[in-house]
Amino acid sequence: MAIPKAFISYSHDSQDHKKWVLDLATRLRNNGIDAILDQWDLKPGDDLPRFMEQGLIAADRVLMVCTDKYVEKANAGAGGVGYEKMIVTADLLKTIDSNKVIPLIRQSGSHNVPTFLRSKLFLDFSRPDQFEFSFDELIRTLHNAPLYEKPIIANNPFTPVTETPPNRTGDGVLVVMKLVVAKFESQSTDYINYGSLVRHAPMSRIMFDLYIEEAKSEGLITQDPDRDIRLTGKGKHYAIQHKIIRQ
Repeated sequence: MAIPKAFISYSHDSQDHKKWVLDLATRLRNNGIDAILDQWDLKPGDDLPRFMEQGLIAADRVLMVCTDKYVEKANAGAGGVGYEKMIVTADLLKTIDSNKVIPLIRQSGSHNVPTFLRSKLFLDFSRPDQFEFSFDELIRTLHNAPLYEKPIIANNPFTPVTETPPNRTGDGVLVVMKLVVAKFESQSTDYINYGSLVRHAPMSRIMFDLYIEEAKSEGLITQDPDRDIRLTGKGKHYAIQHKIIRQ
């Protein structure tokens, strides 16, 4: 399975903030995420704008660590010299799919994000006591491993009775038809060996033969002189109505 790649965009507000981002990136890598961070991916002489552009394109997700200074510079499209070039400007961010951007709130007292991302859901890292909850959600998002999976849609409980005939308890014909249909679906020939059905019948052979005769009388199956059984068109419709085949 491919390792998720996450580009971390942030502003160098202070040494404490840089250390917080470094610790976050380290934990991401320790949890199976290929975190891209300037503090270990850049060295003197490297082209900062090129690193930023390549990182945004190559990453599966972009993590925007939002502080007041970061949001201000991103909204203004601020460039400049030195570490300010590491700020992802609004113009550059608009060239990528904003769905891949995850804002991480770091500022206390506000949840500001760059203007063009205000409609996006964010993760709140502003409170130390909530860090683990937010980090768990972040990891699950990056790995596409949600805590809760969306359940499949069940059958309509109000399907008319005429469309779904009730299965009677102890319905021997239904038992026989389940065996016949299962055998029919598992092979390429049209005929079904009688002996193979008897071996799998959950009842005595006498009872099984009686239900075979009943199924024949209802036109669901036919039986040739060699006792081989064939499923009729009516029997195939019966299988669909009683939901004993994969649809």
